Amino acid sequence: VQLQASGGGLVQAGASLRLSCAASGGRISDHAVGWFRQIPGKQRAFVAAINWSGDSTYYTDSVTGRFTISRDNAENAVYLQMNSLKLEDTAVYYCAAIRTIGWGGPRWRVSDEYDYWGQGTLVTVSS
Repeated sequence: VQLQASGGGLVQAGASLRLSCAASGGRISDHAVGWFRQIPGKQRAFVAAINWSGDSTYYTDSVTGRFTISRDNAENAVYLQMNSLKLEDTAVYYCAAIRTIGWGGPRWRVSDEYDYWGQGTLVTVSS
């Protein structure tokens, strides 16, 4: 499975962006998918995750209420709707997948849990 993240860009604080994670080379309908972000000099940090069916989601505290992760298994894609963007949301965003139909919850905060990674898409939030 190959993952392709897209949708990043330069926006002002308070604006919205929608990131997409498109899968190819296989289906991700039996995978949990997570979004991570990384700024230079820092470790990759967990943002959000969604289970295989889309009925369970998990967020890091700093984005709860502002970001929404969703998926369309027919389209073989996962999305991250980011609203009320803040300067501190500036980062390269990555999507990743775990082949599981179970629920991992907090375990999905750990990047080593993921089997596949896409390349990143840069989100820059300006004042």
